[in-house]
Amino acid sequence: MDAAPIAPPSRRGLIVGLLLCVVAIAFEATAVVTAMPAAVADLGDLDLYAWAFTGFVIAQTLSIVASGQASDRFGPVRPLFAGFVVFGVGLALAGAATSMGWLVAARTIQGLGGGTMNLAVMVLVGRAFDGRERASLMTAFSAAWMVPAFAGPPLAAWLAETWSWHWVFWSVLPVLLLAALLVTRPLLRLSQPLPDAAVHTPRRHLAMALLVAAGAASVQWAGQRIEPSSLAWLLLGLALLAGGLPPLMPAGFSPIGAGLSAVVNVRALTSGAFFGAQTFLPLMVTQAWGLSLQWAAVIMIVGSLGWMTGAWLQSQSWLRWRRDTIIVIGAASTTVGLVAVAVATLLPASGTGVVMAGWAGCGLGMGLSNASTSLAVMQLSPAAALGRNTSSLQVGEALGNSLCAGLAGTLYVLGSGWPRPGAAFGALMAAMAMTAGLAVSASKRIGPVENHSVSL
Repeated sequence: MDAAPIAPPSRRGLIVGLLLCVVAIAFEATAVVTAMPAAVADLGDLDLYAWAFTGFVIAQTLSIVASGQASDRFGPVRPLFAGFVVFGVGLALAGAATSMGWLVAARTIQGLGGGTMNLAVMVLVGRAFDGRERASLMTAFSAAWMVPAFAGPPLAAWLAETWSWHWVFWSVLPVLLLAALLVTRPLLRLSQPLPDAAVHTPRRHLAMALLVAAGAASVQWAGQRIEPSSLAWLLLGLALLAGGLPPLMPAGFSPIGAGLSAVVNVRALTSGAFFGAQTFLPLMVTQAWGLSLQWAAVIMIVGSLGWMTGAWLQSQSWLRWRRDTIIVIGAASTTVGLVAVAVATLLPASGTGVVMAGWAGCGLGMGLSNASTSLAVMQLSPAAALGRNTSSLQVGEALGNSLCAGLAGTLYVLGSGWPRPGAAFGALMAAMAMTAGLAVSASKRIGPVENHSVSL
């Protein structure tokens, strides 16, 4: 039995509510990037800067798996509401933070809630809407992500400079509450799981997710503190990842595989490269170039314009490229953009134009590839494995984000003593460009995936 039909008014309310879920998560993500230099200037402990971002994505690794298992077994409604509560608690605690350690802990709680919400929303799209509606919804989700990406950075900069960075977190709570109110009625009318939904073994998979999360944290810890014990932490982290990751991936997954394996790898590499660069870009603008948070906000907006353009292009009915071709072009655009950003970091403040052009290219590539990898997973997955494979995609993304941000943090720590201020940022941006280059190679192994896009 499929999901119960939803009456048009309730359907509209559901769509608006789901879009607001994306808006809440997107505003928190984009605004925090802009506001973090102000937070670290207030709280100190610059060595915890990267952890404020990786704590979020490491927690997502666990919550995505839990949400995928629960969505396949019980339907996506319960995980979505659980995500609302946990994410809201994390926002409230982050706004009240008085130390970087507290803020990192609150961001970790946000990751648990945000990962649960994200996965549940994607499963809802896969079950409650037909194949042709999904591409339009993915574009709408990208638009919902882009609206706060445009408004979030300048608003966050204004809040941080006029009031306090604490309000960057608290301002998201009303949006989250409205989203919960809008989705409650239509979701309660949906049937629960599809009859052929796979019932996995949650305890085993959650244990594997814990291994992966611990492995990612161990690898980052090894890089953040370069000392004799770092090698032991690195080897431990790699062992935990090798043991925990395979069961969380699609059946037959291989790091050099085709099909779904390649889709997951592309998502992990492109998202990781973009996230790692984005984490340190505002800090570079304010620290190395001495510019204001408003300048950092402008650069973030330029990237958002590129992202929205790519997301719009991938959904157009006149675009005759196959879905896998769109993913290849997106990964290539991200790579070229990051190369430009890496070059610009070695220039004086007058290089902001190069950064903007490069970041726009990064955004264009992400808009093309992110929506397309999600759609490719939906098209390549049987109904019973949709929650599992969507979970795999998001686990790959969270792990890529964590490892790349951790690598960027390590390069920043290593380069912080170099005489040229921009050299450390140039090194970490170059590493992100090389990571995106690996995504281009992986994208060519996906194989033919048809494009069923339609315009909104």
